[in-house]
Amino acid sequence: MRKPTIVNFAILIGVSLLLSSCFVSKNYQRPDLKETQGLYRTDHISKDSLSMANISWKTLFTDPFLTKYIEEGLANNIDIRVAIQQIVMSEAYLKQGKAGYLPSINLKGSAMHQETSKNSTSGKISFDQFDLTTSLSWEADIWGKIRSNKRAYEANYLQSVAAHQAVKSRLISNIATTYYQLLALDAQLNITRQTINAREKSVETIIALKNAGQVTQVAVDQNIAQLNSAKALQVDIKTEIFRTENVLSILLGKKPQSFERSSLESQSLNTNINVGVPSILLRNRPDVMSAEYGLIQAFELTNVAKSNFYPSLTLTANAGFQSIDFNNWIDSNSLFSNLIGGLAQPIFNKKKIKTQNEVALAQQEQALLNFKQSLLNASSEVSNALFAYTSETEKFNYRIKEVEALRNAELNSEELLKNGYATYLDLLTARQSALNAELNVINSKLLQLKNIVYLYEALGGGWQ
Repeated sequence: MRKPTIVNFAILIGVSLLLSSCFVSKNYQRPDLKETQGLYRTDHISKDSLSMANISWKTLFTDPFLTKYIEEGLANNIDIRVAIQQIVMSEAYLKQGKAGYLPSINLKGSAMHQETSKNSTSGKISFDQFDLTTSLSWEADIWGKIRSNKRAYEANYLQSVAAHQAVKSRLISNIATTYYQLLALDAQLNITRQTINAREKSVETIIALKNAGQVTQVAVDQNIAQLNSAKALQVDIKTEIFRTENVLSILLGKKPQSFERSSLESQSLNTNINVGVPSILLRNRPDVMSAEYGLIQAFELTNVAKSNFYPSLTLTANAGFQSIDFNNWIDSNSLFSNLIGGLAQPIFNKKKIKTQNEVALAQQEQALLNFKQSLLNASSEVSNALFAYTSETEKFNYRIKEVEALRNAELNSEELLKNGYATYLDLLTARQSALNAELNVINSKLLQLKNIVYLYEALGGGWQ
């Protein structure tokens, strides 16, 4: 009897393998995205795929202090470490998905003692039973359900990797812009200190002119007020430096402290501003890649939901030792086994399978929309950063000329006031305008640096 049984099961397995070639599950294909056309809103687009995003951050940033802080941030930042743990969790699920083709094996041991009542039909009976059973269960992947589940876990894992890359890219950008902010504040503090020294001397001059009868006390008071305004500005800048250093401390995963740094004048990001074609965002921008992996996962789960409409082939086997005598428990005469193969076709299960399929389809459509939205957001950030950098570079040249003109006006007003050909109000106005212009030049230089970093991040640079 055993030989025909084995043959029957061999035939059943063969049929299952034959059916497995007729997968219900489909292979993922990236949707046709018209959103990749004309995304950057500029005519200055390279026709090849070369992009500054392909440059390593170690090449882009040459300041030794900044590169040191970026390395520390990548090692210690809390968000980075959280993202790494997310990868660890996804990797565990990935291993589970790869094991989907393997059978389930369980081992169970039990000991039972039973006594029937005296009033039962068989009278009072007392007996023991000892079991040691191994059970095996295996499902044939006829419709590709297990394969799709495995691919869904793979997409989830790759999505967590891309999310980690996005955190890394954003962290590098935040550290760089915060560092440049500190350099700009240092430069503004230096300008303000120079202004305070100049205004202290100016107060002495105005007092001398007042004593000579050339100006009134009002002029003296105005100059003293302007001096104190510069001193108050100095306090504000120092406060902002303190706060910005604390922000950098958080980014580096350190306790609040001051940081060594170079100067704003020494900064230069020597790289070609090349954004490449818009489609490179699909392979360079981590959040866009993460959104597509989310779409792939939803697509594969839809395959799983579809396969639930079809019959499943399951093979189960049990074997072990069973005895009513403990001494003969592990004995050849106590061996037993059974093998069962069957097809199960769902017919009515309260619309659960249909509901799961409808939900999976809706989630897939939702994931597709999220993917498209992430691409549009990325392109908008590239467009904004590119335009802002171009505008700030143009504005920087005007700021330099403005400072030169206002410093000349300040010197001329001071000479004219000493010789009685101008009022103290002309001098005060020229001084304040010159100070504001110099601070604006520093801010313009800062914005140029920031916009290059923003563009680098927007294109997906930093994580390579």
